[in-house]
Amino acid sequence: MLAVALMAVTALGLIAGQLWTAREARAMAMREHATWIADSVAEVMREPSAGDSAIRQLSARATVLLPHGEASVGERGGVSAARVTWTALRDSPRADDVIDKPESCGNADVPKGSSCIVLAFAK
Repeated sequence: MLAVALMAVTALGLIAGQLWTAREARAMAMREHATWIADSVAEVMREPSAGDSAIRQLSARATVLLPHGEASVGERGGVSAARVTWTALRDSPRADDVIDKPESCGNADVPKGSSCIVLAFAK
């Protein structure tokens, strides 16, 4: 009976570890997509002829790849920044649960429950 109980606890621990790994892999894939989109925004904006149509196209791509994704460009203090925001996964740790809390999203207000990537670039 003790061996069965020990096996059950071990199996539950393995299942929990696999679920955590799958959740983290999905969150990392979203961050990776957001980083690629932010990099594309920065590359497009370096061109003098780039305009709102390029940003709209990349924002549409963000919407397809990320839940409620949005790409934008901002400028502050002479530094341009490409920002991609999306709705965070429900099971992801909240910002208050993280030990090493990240800075705000480029000093911009981001709705609660959202994640973001900011990439600074020079024009």
